[in-house]
Amino acid sequence: MSNDAFNTIWQSPWLVGGLLVAAATLIGLAYHARQVMARRLAAVEAELLELVNRNQALLASETRYRSLAEVRSEFILRYDGNRRITYANEAFAKLMGREREDLKGAPLNTVVKDIAPSVDGAMSGERIDEELDTAQGMRWIAWEETVIETSRGPEWQRIGRDITDRVTSERALEDGRRKAETANVAKSRFLATVSHEVRTPLNGILGMADLLGETQLDPEQATYVRAIRTSGDVLLSLIDEILDFSKIEAGKLELTRAPFNLRALVESVVELLAPRAQGKNVEIATYIAETVPARIMGDADRLRQVLMNLAGNAVKFTDKGGVGIRAELFGEGRLRLSILDTGTGIPASRLQDIFGEFEQVDEPTGRRQGGTGLGLAISRRIAEGMDGTITVESVLGKGSTFSLDIPLEVAPNSDPADVIERPDLTGQRILIAADSPFEAPFLATQLRAAGGALTVVATEEQAIAAMAQGVDIAIIDCALGDERARRLAAEARKAGAWRTIILLSPFERRDFGLPSAAGFDVFLIKPVRTRSLFQQIDGWVGGELVQHQSALAAERMLAGLQTTGQAARVLLAEDNEINALLTLKALEHFGAKVDWARDGRRALGFAKGMLAGRMPAYDLALLDVRMPELDGLEVVRQIRALEGEGQKRLPIVMLTANAFAEDRQAALSAGADGFLAKPLDRAKLKAWLPVQQQREVM
Repeated sequence: MSNDAFNTIWQSPWLVGGLLVAAATLIGLAYHARQVMARRLAAVEAELLELVNRNQALLASETRYRSLAEVRSEFILRYDGNRRITYANEAFAKLMGREREDLKGAPLNTVVKDIAPSVDGAMSGERIDEELDTAQGMRWIAWEETVIETSRGPEWQRIGRDITDRVTSERALEDGRRKAETANVAKSRFLATVSHEVRTPLNGILGMADLLGETQLDPEQATYVRAIRTSGDVLLSLIDEILDFSKIEAGKLELTRAPFNLRALVESVVELLAPRAQGKNVEIATYIAETVPARIMGDADRLRQVLMNLAGNAVKFTDKGGVGIRAELFGEGRLRLSILDTGTGIPASRLQDIFGEFEQVDEPTGRRQGGTGLGLAISRRIAEGMDGTITVESVLGKGSTFSLDIPLEVAPNSDPADVIERPDLTGQRILIAADSPFEAPFLATQLRAAGGALTVVATEEQAIAAMAQGVDIAIIDCALGDERARRLAAEARKAGAWRTIILLSPFERRDFGLPSAAGFDVFLIKPVRTRSLFQQIDGWVGGELVQHQSALAAERMLAGLQTTGQAARVLLAEDNEINALLTLKALEHFGAKVDWARDGRRALGFAKGMLAGRMPAYDLALLDVRMPELDGLEVVRQIRALEGEGQKRLPIVMLTANAFAEDRQAALSAGADGFLAKPLDRAKLKAWLPVQQQREVM
């Protein structure tokens, strides 16, 4: 710029001012830019320092980790995304028999070989069980795997421990379990074979004792026959207990669920035990509370077995007084069956022992019990299977109470036959004369529930005093004495009694003579059934007489035994001559005509002849399972295959000494309609005969 131009600019104040402003602005912008750059540089320096510090911390952490990893006993292994080993601690290197540096960078699958799932199948999430081929042999390692961040990026880290001993133990236990199951199967089949081989001759012994008992015997001979029968029954009971215990131990005891009449079941148990109890002059009776449903759901056979065991033991331990079975509701939705025992009691120290396997308690006489000592143990196991419990309380010198508590499920459908018609006894003065711990109180409770006004006395003098106040119905126990009972019958008549009933045991019935000759209208056999009690009383309520048939005639009428018609025809296939004779005699006793086949092939021949129309039709076929030539199951299969459409199905029942559930199922699967175990129960055998063709041959 020339001096003239410069002078001209300075001589212009506006122009000078503009330049100064522009210069100041440029300076300000430059300074601001410098400040921004300085702040950015400081931030970058700080970030760089943070990264350096973090990297140093990470390196330090990794160094510390490596130091710790080297002193830990666990195996530590890392691998990257390419599944190459980036780190292995000294413990893992030693396990594999390799140098640590040799492992670094090696592919994972060249080190971890023979991968297999763990014994419990665990291979989920971050837990892996592997079997490694190590320098020490095959070893099982349990790994915990996690993802970690390293200076090289994400890696997968495994920390493991040696579980070879645990796996070996588990495998040994599993092998032992399999062997135990195999042994249980073998034991079950062995017991089934033993059961069959023992029951077959036992069937002959018991059956022949029954046949012999039906012949003319003098008292001494009759005693010997009863002894044979009793001994056989004991042996049969022992076999059943051993088989049941075996089933329980093997976990094969299955409970069924079906409707049944509880009152009939309990009364049948009492009646079965009555001869044993009454033979010891011990009373036995039962009471079912009015609130208990007549028909319930459950396993009737197993419940009967438990009651027989509990009540049977009560009878065994009772040397005086009586045994009572009482059924009542207990709590909400539960049933309690109590067995009351007035014996000498059980020591408190032995109350729980009696439920142990093979445990026994001495009888009151000091004599050691017979049997296996399994009955109560089996009963408790069955009760637990029913979601129930068995408890016992006892007071020395007074007696014991066994209580069975089980869930109560009412059957959905009722049976009219279960209904017991109870007369209206309102206003009836009823006297019970009996020195009785259970029968008299139980009868009184039932009669009182029907409206009667009850008086219960224990002696002749008390009875006569009570009659002075008036009596409508007199129930007198023959156990007070024959002459006392007769005198009380006469006194009851004088006092205006409309009905006089004598209570008799089967033993007393034989010696007492005609009840009418002794001044009684009717008699009741002890233990008294509820239905019989009300039927006998109902005949005289209101002074109106209703005729009753004798108990025997009524039973025969109900069973259809007095009907006449063509005899039932039965095909019997049995290779054992003694068993064949017993079954043949039983069938002939029921009026049946029998064709006997000695083996399965002959039995099939008889059946083919019937199916072809060359022989009259059979009403029933009884086939032994184990027979020569052709076994019973195969005979059933071939008969079912030969039966044509529209042809009447032949009822077939299998006979066997095997009592296992699988044997029953095998018979039903083959096409049989039923299953009867040996020794044969005559009542069950008779039930298979057509009712209209039954008739007893006396």
